[in-house]
Amino acid sequence: MLVIRADLVEQMVAHARRDHPDEACGILAGPDDGSDRPERFVPMENAERSPTFYRFDSMEQLKVYKAMDANDEIPVVVYHSHTATEPYPSRTDISLAQEPFAHYVLVGTRDPEEHELRSYRIVDGEVTEEEVQVVENYMFSHTGTDDVPDPARP
Repeated sequence: MLVIRADLVEQMVAHARRDHPDEACGILAGPDDGSDRPERFVPMENAERSPTFYRFDSMEQLKVYKAMDANDEIPVVVYHSHTATEPYPSRTDISLAQEPFAHYVLVGTRDPEEHELRSYRIVDGEVTEEEVQVVENYMFSHTGTDDVPDPARP
């Protein structure tokens, strides 16, 4: 399951809408501590500038990965948008998936009013869809309770 803050979802969707009709892409970086928690939004340029394909610019990707290394971060989420099809990994998406521990998030923007958000694990060419839980913060996400503490309770 991917547990993700609502503000990060909003940023990914805004990036996807901004780049539409071309696919948007980027990374959500998080601490390299096994927490599996996306923390930092890193939008990237789609070097292909295409409505049907994305590719990170190699120089930009190198800079992003160096910054993550310097901050003891990993790519927790690798995201991109699908502008005209359902948000399911294409054969190309699957063949390019190089991060076995990352969540691959697809943002569907084919409907101008509503977005679709789906997450997958892609390991050795095998795609497994996973549940997405959107929370306001990560404080209580592990308990399954509300994400905002109740001030009336001691």
